[in-house]
Amino acid sequence: MSINKKKYKEITSALNGKVTLVAVSKTKSLEDIKALCDLGQKDFGENYVQELVDKYEALPNIQWHFIGHLQTNKVKYIAPFVSLIHGVDSFKLLKEINKQGEKNNRIINCLLQIHISEEETKFGLDEDELDDIIGSAELKNLKNIKVCGLMGMASFTDNEEAIRNEFRYLKTLFHSYNKLIVANCQLSILSMGMSADYKIAIEEGSNMVRIGSLIFGERIYNQ
Repeated sequence: MSINKKKYKEITSALNGKVTLVAVSKTKSLEDIKALCDLGQKDFGENYVQELVDKYEALPNIQWHFIGHLQTNKVKYIAPFVSLIHGVDSFKLLKEINKQGEKNNRIINCLLQIHISEEETKFGLDEDELDDIIGSAELKNLKNIKVCGLMGMASFTDNEEAIRNEFRYLKTLFHSYNKLIVANCQLSILSMGMSADYKIAIEEGSNMVRIGSLIFGERIYNQ
């Protein structure tokens, strides 16, 4: 078992019930996930659809989040159970999630992913694309999704001020849209911050962080 219980308790104590912790369990064993559940952890995030489906089938009572880049043809596999889809980066994907939500007679919670980093390899909407989605008349017709907030990943850098500025930019966008009153678009979640930068993210207003390696140890990719 590779859980760092001391670090987990340190993190949850710092979050103080005001920030939701999504434990990133990618490549981690069911044994480790169960052990973290026993400590009170409720939300777990996975990057790959098949791994998420397999873990859900073994542990159906967990609140499972999909935090990877989601292809439209894979939505149907997680639509029956996923608690929150973090990385929605196109209106096409949002419409497919709605379609699969309707098939499963449920409303699927989503976060719109915003590109805030200097790294072009990261996914996400720019400000104009975000405005197009939220301002679209078609959005109101999607009855089986709920846009709950925004998500963004900062640049992978040691420059703390650069990271802080990226998070501030996302927070500004969040506040410019979170006063909207649309039935299926009510922004309450600002998801930013991972193992390396979650403390900065919280200082800049994040209310959901995704932490894996600090809790589980470094990821194992040879499974």
